[in-house]
Amino acid sequence: MSGWVLKGLKTGIRTTLYPKVEELAPGVSPGRPAGGRAAGNKKPAAEACPVDAIAVRDKQVSVDYDRCILCGRCLPPAGASGLVKPAADYEWAYKIPRDTVAAGGAGVTKTCSHSLHIKVVDGGACNACLSEVSQLTKPYYDMHRLGFFITPTPRDADLLLVVGPVTEHMKLPLKKAFEAMPEPKAVMAVGTCALSGGIFGPGFAAGGGVKEFLPVDIAVPGCPPPPLAIIHGLLMAVGRKDPVPSPTSPGPGSGMEAAK
Repeated sequence: MSGWVLKGLKTGIRTTLYPKVEELAPGVSPGRPAGGRAAGNKKPAAEACPVDAIAVRDKQVSVDYDRCILCGRCLPPAGASGLVKPAADYEWAYKIPRDTVAAGGAGVTKTCSHSLHIKVVDGGACNACLSEVSQLTKPYYDMHRLGFFITPTPRDADLLLVVGPVTEHMKLPLKKAFEAMPEPKAVMAVGTCALSGGIFGPGFAAGGGVKEFLPVDIAVPGCPPPPLAIIHGLLMAVGRKDPVPSPTSPGPGSGMEAAK
């Protein structure tokens, strides 16, 4: 034990400098498929996708990030070379406009820019997204330095962070947690399951994502999204990152990226 203490004192704690500086360390993001002009036949990539997140129309490749599970089946030898973004890409969050902005994310942006308390709710996740969320409080990401704190009770929360497709048994607890939060409040859906139901829903046991039950302000795609993508969403929620509107493109899905 003494050896580890001495080593820690010598090397110090390495914490990411994001968002002040772009994080380029290896391993911070798995990368994800990117829409673009198809060079050659990309239909095998669309056929290989188990969740129909990839569409090819008129030599244009579109990727629905709300459905993509980052399985990698669209990579070669499926014939989708050139569809993967650099691993350094991790700013995946986008903002979903809400009708009642006075009581939604806009209020949180104004009042919680320096301090945000977060209530995390597991809506039936497989634990992958929760594992990434847990990394936020550890030394490398250390979200406390940014003024973000996790609270055990919704009565002290400004933002409800939900993972999972929302199972039948979690619909009522999730609704009660949201209703117990004081105004202003915001909701952030993290992960593919929370955005579209993923591979688990919609079905008899799980829903098609948080948007079916609560008004979502911030969406963070990924299966699971890397910790920096979640931090990007939190920064966007408090107005310290420019808001990114919900992506739109030909075809279904709100998280679709298509070639320009």
